[in-house]
Amino acid sequence: MKQSALRETNFEGLGPCHRGKVRDIYDLGNRLLLITSDRISAFDVVMNEPVPDKGRVLTALSVFWFRKFAGLVPNHLISINLNDLPSSCLPYWDELDGRFMLIRKCKPLPVEAIVRGYLSGSGWKDYQETRKVCGIPLPRFLTESDRLSRAIFTPSTKADLGAHDVNIPFEEAAVLVGVGTAEFVRDMSLKLYGIAHDYALERGIIIADTKFEFGLDENEELTLIDEVLTPDSSRFWPRATYRPGGPQKSY
Repeated sequence: MKQSALRETNFEGLGPCHRGKVRDIYDLGNRLLLITSDRISAFDVVMNEPVPDKGRVLTALSVFWFRKFAGLVPNHLISINLNDLPSSCLPYWDELDGRFMLIRKCKPLPVEAIVRGYLSGSGWKDYQETRKVCGIPLPRFLTESDRLSRAIFTPSTKADLGAHDVNIPFEEAAVLVGVGTAEFVRDMSLKLYGIAHDYALERGIIIADTKFEFGLDENEELTLIDEVLTPDSSRFWPRATYRPGGPQKSY
């Protein structure tokens, strides 16, 4: 396995490529080839220096959670086996190994499904100003990084590359995607977060918050897509050093 960082791919013969903040996606016709690079994106900005093998770690985590949640919600993962790729991918096996997912085509919903179990980040900022997070009232006298009595669903817009996501109330998300879809996404996101939070907590990691993404497959079925519970989409804290009342050490 090569240790040099993969900033971007330029694979000839694989069809059109869409380059996102971290991922390169090739259209293979009836499927997509999703490649996680070693690029770093923070606050919706792509940094100049990549981190070697970051993409492989993110891919492994997403695959783990896709498989763990497979009985609860459909997902877009088809395979991570190099032998399932078309022959046109053969020259790029070294770069692809461990950092690709062969996925089903889905139409992403125009909202991101954010779940917060702890008061941190933009949620803490909102709370200080309004005692609410995305319009959801919270008890008085909470401190930064406090665990909430119940996790909350706080959707956001899905910004284009270079733009910033904007937190929106549930009612606005329902207008964008429909009430039934919004309710499904909310309820499923809270369920998945709860399972993941308890699983990680037993292993010494606090998942403070996370972002899920959903899309519609060819049969209009709601499907879990993109990445799942990675350090890029989630806030991970060491349980051993967790002390509410201020910022936390983070993975």
